[in-house]
Amino acid sequence: MLRPRDAIRSIPAYHPPLAGRNGLRLDFNENTVGCSPRVLERLRQITSDDLAPYPEKQLAEEKMANFLGVASSELLLTNGVDEAIHLLCGTYLERGDHALIVVPTYSMYRIYMAAAGAEVTSVPAGPNFEFPFAEVRNSLTERTRLIAVANPNNPTGTLAPAKELLGLAASAPNTAVLVDEAYFEFCGQTVLAHRSEYPNVFVARTFSKAYGLAGLRIGSLIGHADEIAAIRRVSSPYNVNQIALTCLPVALDDREYLQTYVSQIEASRQRLQDALRSIAIPFWPSEANFVLIRVGATREDATLFTERMRARGILVRDRSTDYGCEGCVRITLGPKDHTDRLLDVLHETVEELGITQEARQ
Repeated sequence: MLRPRDAIRSIPAYHPPLAGRNGLRLDFNENTVGCSPRVLERLRQITSDDLAPYPEKQLAEEKMANFLGVASSELLLTNGVDEAIHLLCGTYLERGDHALIVVPTYSMYRIYMAAAGAEVTSVPAGPNFEFPFAEVRNSLTERTRLIAVANPNNPTGTLAPAKELLGLAASAPNTAVLVDEAYFEFCGQTVLAHRSEYPNVFVARTFSKAYGLAGLRIGSLIGHADEIAAIRRVSSPYNVNQIALTCLPVALDDREYLQTYVSQIEASRQRLQDALRSIAIPFWPSEANFVLIRVGATREDATLFTERMRARGILVRDRSTDYGCEGCVRITLGPKDHTDRLLDVLHETVEELGITQEARQ
């Protein structure tokens, strides 16, 4: 009888709630207004001749490398950051190896690590979801081969200092350290400039958030040239589709669009956090394009809040099953008009449910 590997059979299925997303999409940290108009115009120019051949990504990789200020040999374009994580696990993890994550964090780290046969240790975040550097160092073993860090973290929006992340990498030279900078545009902090000093450090970037291209599935992995060459061996040469490769240079060139959108999100982030303070809703200050809030003490409280927001046309994400996030909901930020609508519905829902400070404790 055909049977999947034990490592695969033991992995819990991940089912993102994508079906029936009718309303203002403040649930998946996507760009809420869409991509650059220049990208849309380029899409309209695509012909059958563009789609018939297999995709060639060399020129797009060179463009991306120049944009980031790295050598093309240090960069691999991937089918979203998810593929970058998968490739890292496939390259550096074997059955019996050890991998580390700090929870709560992005769910796919654990799934890909476990699928490779690794033993995964989840280190709890510190107070206010701070990155627990000492605890992570104490959890390292001679079998530790991969550490994955979302920075800023998802779902908390917290940011670990770049200097300390690099220090962690220096203390574990035989361990690949992934710094997933999917939300880099909203915080500006990166370890990229110091990559040459730490050959075990990898940086991931995505076009699914600030650039509004989640549907095209394009990301990048940056690291030491020798390590990227090894990862390229297990990557399909056709892993990024031609439409994404065609749109990538246009998206990179439209810096005005990106700067305008990011500025709007930063303003909305401040507005939402100010509003939450005014009505005494607990939240964690964010460096990303979302804010994690606590609307109650239980999963049922978060589920009810999410349902009532959806009934009013606003989609938010229930994160109460994540470690330390009981009663928590994550809200993605949009531009001013989206935030106007969000704040109106937020106040209505808080009032309807009677979410007082006592009820949240």
